[in-house]
Amino acid sequence: MSHKKPEIKFKYLFNYGYNPTYVNGAQGGFSPRGEMVINFYLERQPLPEAICHEITPEGAIGQETSVEPSDLAKTMVRFIDTGVVMSHENARVFHAWVKS
Repeated sequence: MSHKKPEIKFKYLFNYGYNPTYVNGAQGGFSPRGEMVINFYLERQPLPEAICHEITPEGAIGQETSVEPSDLAKTMVRFIDTGVVMSHENARVFHAWVKS
């Protein structure tokens, strides 16, 4: 007579708006309660707020004359859309899962 081990089934329910997000970095640390806080971001070049061009005598768009903000070329954006907070124990389990 074989004894079947107890088991449990987890059903996954997804929020209607569920949409996986690409990330290429993370920043975080620990909260005062010892929970791990991870903020995921997408690092990219910023988009300008405005660009001005001269108008040629023919009425066409000519050369770029200015960009707002003026330091656009020296700036990077880290867009944070998602963050995770987990207990120390869950962080250990997550680490083991990622390592495997």
